[in-house]
Amino acid sequence: MAGKRSEGELRRRSEAFEDILEGRRQSSDLRFAMRSYTPVLYKNLTPCPPSALKAKVLQSSELQYVLGQISSETGQPLESLQQQATDILDEMGHGLRMGAVRFFALTLSKIFKRLFQKVLVNEEGIRMLTETIREHPVVLIPNHQSYIDFLMLSYLLYTYDLPIPVIASGIALTGMTFVGELLRMAGAFYIRRGIRGNKLYWAVFAEYVKTLVRNGYAPVEFFIEGWRSRTGKMLNPKFGMLTVIMEPFFKGEVSDTYIVPISITYERVLEESLLAYELLGVPKPKESTLGMIKARGILNENFGTIHIYFGEPLSLRSLSSGKLDLSQYNLQPRHLPQEPSEDVRLFVCDVAYNVELTQITNMVLSPGVLVATILLQNLPEMDFNVLVEKIIWLKDLVEAFGGFLEWPNNLSASRVVQSIIDLHSHTLSLIDGHVALFEKHTGSLTEDVVFKQAVSILTCALYRNHMINVCVRPALVVLACEMAQTSRKEDIVKSFNFLRDIFSKEFIFLPRSEEKDFDEGCIMLAKCEIIHVTPNEIELTDNGAIAVLFLSKMFQPFVEGYKLAIMYLSREFTDAFTEIEYVSGMRSFISQLIASGASQCFEALSSDMQKNTLSSFVQLGVLTKLKSANEVAFCIEMKLLKETAEKLGLQLCPEKLPSS
Repeated sequence: MAGKRSEGELRRRSEAFEDILEGRRQSSDLRFAMRSYTPVLYKNLTPCPPSALKAKVLQSSELQYVLGQISSETGQPLESLQQQATDILDEMGHGLRMGAVRFFALTLSKIFKRLFQKVLVNEEGIRMLTETIREHPVVLIPNHQSYIDFLMLSYLLYTYDLPIPVIASGIALTGMTFVGELLRMAGAFYIRRGIRGNKLYWAVFAEYVKTLVRNGYAPVEFFIEGWRSRTGKMLNPKFGMLTVIMEPFFKGEVSDTYIVPISITYERVLEESLLAYELLGVPKPKESTLGMIKARGILNENFGTIHIYFGEPLSLRSLSSGKLDLSQYNLQPRHLPQEPSEDVRLFVCDVAYNVELTQITNMVLSPGVLVATILLQNLPEMDFNVLVEKIIWLKDLVEAFGGFLEWPNNLSASRVVQSIIDLHSHTLSLIDGHVALFEKHTGSLTEDVVFKQAVSILTCALYRNHMINVCVRPALVVLACEMAQTSRKEDIVKSFNFLRDIFSKEFIFLPRSEEKDFDEGCIMLAKCEIIHVTPNEIELTDNGAIAVLFLSKMFQPFVEGYKLAIMYLSREFTDAFTEIEYVSGMRSFISQLIASGASQCFEALSSDMQKNTLSSFVQLGVLTKLKSANEVAFCIEMKLLKETAEKLGLQLCPEKLPSS
């Protein structure tokens, strides 16, 4: 099954990883925290104190111009707006202090040694980052799966004598007594959500970020997904922050800016059960110091290994060469705000998606994701020895598809699987030679039993989803072959493009790259002899039958979940409805189907999938979005709903359809 590996895959697999906790286990944490810290600096600049940074922002010609505009439009005195801008900056700005950094260095050393066996970092990535920081403004973009992501990165940079980044954080963290301000002193700056419509707040925020980038006092760090992924998959990127960060380069205020994609992979995520509960509609606990103190019991648990992979820094100058005409920014003074042109928007979009695709490519997968994937296809339990055999088979398939899999060389497959069961013993059990995700239940299911089983399945899916983007392109080709019910390549391509469109909110696809994605999927499958390709036909092979079945079952929850969403829409709504009505009603509808035995699609209970179906159907025109002053509502386009159902192989009963 193994095929020729790309140069990038071979490079990643040959890279050395260093365990940054090893040194902490062998020396004094206090000495580490209080050591001489002389970070590499951009062009040897002296770091700018937070108060001086705020003064630069308030005095900037661009912010002063916007304040003048708002004053003319609203009649508010300029002095009042100036004070409002100062107040926003006081709420927003970081207050980086070395004392807080050293406090976290000491505290996190002790916490991380308790929680994790290893924290592994690619040494080549650190070397490239160090060289880049010396010469250019740097923006760090990690994926976001856990609350500790930004703490871990700051701790890591301190370990390697690199400058502590200033980190875009949610304003909710300021509600944590003491901790919020301590995080601010460790480099966090706080942004309210939904700020785009607030002209003053947006102007202050944008100028603050651009001042950080222009002056290069410290790397800027933000999460391009916007918030934590609760499913283990990547969320579609947000473009606002990235657009602001790029503007100094577009306007020629900096010669270049480098973006560093960072991939963080957890063998076991700290908040795993909390994430599953959130997906099932249990409100997220409010961030609070008391809540954090109550959660200290996790210090007695084992969360395995973290891999942190620093990708190759991406130059905006190189990325934009030949793609953008930046002369538009020379047509008016730099201090005047400019709406980005269509080609700039497309460029920002492409960079954002390429950053996420790079993060996915560089994610180091643990054997636990293989166990989770196999178990979810064999619920509620399976024989231990059969599981081991299937894991060995899946390991070869994932590596043939280009997955970056970390497999212990000194352990047998059975020992590896046993270690995974031990690590996830709160979710998995091994009884009488069988590995179980939950107990078998006879008779009808109660609401409580459905909920408990859903928690177990969504927790397991969190780890399967770490590798799902490795398989998505070949899997969609397989599903397209089955959907088309013909070997004609033209028909299979149409089915592939439909599946790619409808699942565009579930998985990460570079826009306008349908042909490339299809070809990549075909190449992976052909390399493994799962399909046979000719210029006009694609056929599934007998040798690939096991892989075809596996890929189909792996993506079955998504296909089934979208079918259920269409069924629900076709039966329940005759008038406009809101997202809240849809999500709560959909959850109740699916729970009843599962309890009655009519469906086994527990993953469709996830609010993430429910909201993705809504967004996808709007994009496809199946739903029309109606905006009013108070709320957003949706209406069904019945003809397109029926066509979409038929493409998915679902026949809707005419009497169940609401009238148009």
